[in-house]
Amino acid sequence: MNFVYHAAIIKRCHSCKGYFPQSFCAMSPAPLQAFEQIVHSHFYPQGTLLFLEGQPSRGVFILCSGRAKLSFSSGNGKSLMRVTDPGEILGLSAVISGAPYEVSAEMLHDGQVKFVQREVFLQFLQEHGEASLHVAKLLSRAYSTVCDQVRSLALSDSVGEKLAKLLLDWCASEGKETEHGIHLKLSLTHGEIAQMIGASRETVTRLLGDLRNKRVIGLNGSSLYIQNKAALESIVNF
Repeated sequence: MNFVYHAAIIKRCHSCKGYFPQSFCAMSPAPLQAFEQIVHSHFYPQGTLLFLEGQPSRGVFILCSGRAKLSFSSGNGKSLMRVTDPGEILGLSAVISGAPYEVSAEMLHDGQVKFVQREVFLQFLQEHGEASLHVAKLLSRAYSTVCDQVRSLALSDSVGEKLAKLLLDWCASEGKETEHGIHLKLSLTHGEIAQMIGASRETVTRLLGDLRNKRVIGLNGSSLYIQNKAALESIVNF
């Protein structure tokens, strides 16, 4: 299986069928061509650790396909997690600042990742003002994402509200209408969902069970169906 993916690695950005404005896809031809000369493309299977929290920042990782999870831990063993989508650039803020990686990055699904070594990437930014401006926009967007996550964790009244908001966010970003309700592919464990909302795995399991018993959601293996979206919305304090 891995060999099929390795053979299908797309090494040139202009040959890629994907288009991610939040990455470097939107650059004009000159910087895009220069960028293609400095990247190294790899296929990574699910579970691969791209980098660990606290490691020296050795470069940026551009997620071309698949998804990854970013996590960081506190001294008391608690952790928070965020799931990234294709097109995101991982390790960017650490590479720009020269600080160690602030989070750990692990492949949640199989996918292609492009890597650029730190010194080479910084030189590229110095030579191409368009790319530098794009990176500034990316860092601003990342800051907004962190603010949204902190706001959700700190200002939500209950864990149930945090879980309901997470499910509604998933509905908006990747939900598909079906005759059974809004379908979501549940690729995260209960423990990983708990890390995303600052709760325990046991609490998430109990809350999902309560929602299922009330027929707000339906669970079938890795498929989750939102059967009563209005009920979820009533839990969230908009």
